[in-house]
Amino acid sequence: MKILVLTKRQYMGKDLLDDRFGRFRELPLELARFGHQVHGLCLSYRAHNEIRVIDSTASRDGQVEWQSVNLVHGFLPGLPGYFRQARQLIGEFQPDVIWACSDAYHAILGCRLAREFHCRLVIDLYDNFEAFSATKLPGVLSMFRSAVKKADGVTFFSQRMADHVIQTYPMTNPHTVILSGVRKDLFYPQDRSTCRRDLKLPAAAKIIGVAGALDSSRGIDTLFSAFATLAEEMPDLHLALAGARSPKQTIPSGPKIHDFQSLPHERVPLFLNALDLAVICYRRSAQGRYSFPQKAYEIIACGVPLVAAAVGSMNELLRDHPDCLYEPEDSMSLASAIRLQLEKKTAVQIIAPSWADSAAQLNRFFEKISGVQSSKTQRSKIGSAS
Repeated sequence: MKILVLTKRQYMGKDLLDDRFGRFRELPLELARFGHQVHGLCLSYRAHNEIRVIDSTASRDGQVEWQSVNLVHGFLPGLPGYFRQARQLIGEFQPDVIWACSDAYHAILGCRLAREFHCRLVIDLYDNFEAFSATKLPGVLSMFRSAVKKADGVTFFSQRMADHVIQTYPMTNPHTVILSGVRKDLFYPQDRSTCRRDLKLPAAAKIIGVAGALDSSRGIDTLFSAFATLAEEMPDLHLALAGARSPKQTIPSGPKIHDFQSLPHERVPLFLNALDLAVICYRRSAQGRYSFPQKAYEIIACGVPLVAAAVGSMNELLRDHPDCLYEPEDSMSLASAIRLQLEKKTAVQIIAPSWADSAAQLNRFFEKISGVQSSKTQRSKIGSAS
């Protein structure tokens, strides 16, 4: 099968090509391992190097050819250049499926290109795009909803998001939930003392921390307030921070606060394994209501105890662990949950899916939509028949 991935280049505070990060890097790579030909076209919303790169797995048993295009060239909009390159790529590659990902604009662009070239279109909703500020521009929401309803298939990052779209749009297309996975080669339990030495964190301290977006819109100020409360009663309590933040975001400082800024993705497992407790912050919002923080699975895979805001899919994931949840935007509730989990010192026992697990389900869905089977599926059927 020939699969073309359309996505923005920067998402979740990372760069798909520079950082080799996330859902739209890992799933295409895993699909390539099934024997599919996979190409990707990513649109950078900021000035960046326009490149062609071959991304491959460590074992080189799968590769994806990526091409990057800037949205703006100098003071000129780059959409004509994007469509020119997209049309040339589609004409030469002739994909069986276009997988349009990352935001409402790519759903709209994917719908237009799929209709023009008579390709199967699958739109991926890895977040609540309707909550994005860019989707609120005049006309965008209606075009986005129209594209979703016209798609040959839709992939969702959570069941909660799928239920919302199916009920409110309404939508009757084929659909499936593709959970974001975890790189099991990176995220696994490691010796805490070793990780702390590597990061130069105090060996004997109790350390709570957060890895992810540090922004008021995500409820990070609730953690800062809870830490200030707990630090008065726990002299050995420290706070570690790692993640992107806006210039306007106030970050507390002090001898017991360790700010690592934005860590490379490969260093995040060290950070998590250095913690006594990881915190996942969120607010009750249109985005939080349908969220599924990727960090939750990464924390669980590392075997680190966690506390999370009781919003979105965290309610379902931690339904058997209610003591790990706190009321969003309630610093006293968060402080109470942190206090309890520091005493229990018990990690949540849930099996986090790998990217290979999620890609296997995505592969089956693409086969259903396109009618084209992967070489791995064909070999499996031949083996079964013999």
